[in-house]
Amino acid sequence: MAKGPTYRVKFRRRREGKTNYYRRRRLLLSRKPRLVVRKTNTRTIVQIINAQVTGDVTLSSAVSSELKNYGWNAGIGNTPAAYLTGLLAGRRAVEKGISEAVLDLGLHPPVRGSKIYAALKGAVDAGLVVPHDSEILPSEDRLTGKHIVSAFEYYQENQNDTFMFSKLGKKKTTIATIPKQFEKTKRSILELPKAELTKPKKRTTAKAPAKPKKAKKEREKPAIRAPRAVPRKPKPKKLVARRGKKGRKGKK
Repeated sequence: MAKGPTYRVKFRRRREGKTNYYRRRRLLLSRKPRLVVRKTNTRTIVQIINAQVTGDVTLSSAVSSELKNYGWNAGIGNTPAAYLTGLLAGRRAVEKGISEAVLDLGLHPPVRGSKIYAALKGAVDAGLVVPHDSEILPSEDRLTGKHIVSAFEYYQENQNDTFMFSKLGKKKTTIATIPKQFEKTKRSILELPKAELTKPKKRTTAKAPAKPKKAKKEREKPAIRAPRAVPRKPKPKKLVARRGKKGRKGKK
């Protein structure tokens, strides 16, 4: 670690490995909103963010967990779900008057055909203008989820090779219908009225379950009250004369 009086401490998010400020600076120089795509192990998050002096402001957003409200019953962390999330976020941005943006990958590597570019494809299909190369976008089969169906059929025939798709349980019937679900969900998102897209979200606060109240036992009142105790009077203190220092010196 560098030491000395001229050493300058890096920003906190740079020290934590969360933000690449050199890349962020190049994005902000465009003076355009950023199409921020972030993926986790279970879901995809797409946001349209505008940078201001006071901080970043989120103009519109969508999370893949919202797709269940539009008819999507499959997994929310795959490529089709990323496309539909970008489509929903792009529609909300266009309805708010946002016409163009630049893609913000964050620290994700730019892999061709990944879920990041699937979300980008969804936002572009919604009407948002984002500079990109068409070669980096995933194929139509991957967007609709046909690769998931083919993989499922292969591993069902060769179950001894791997444990893929072994913990699905009742969801096995939904995998074969992923392409149909994709088309249905895409159609429902494109046909959403403007009122539902711009509707503010209702915040629900989780309430703790109420504890059952225990019945209080009533105290039995005694029929005859005990006599009240009378406080004793304090004894008078004896007055003892104290001799001062002058009196002692006089005796000597």
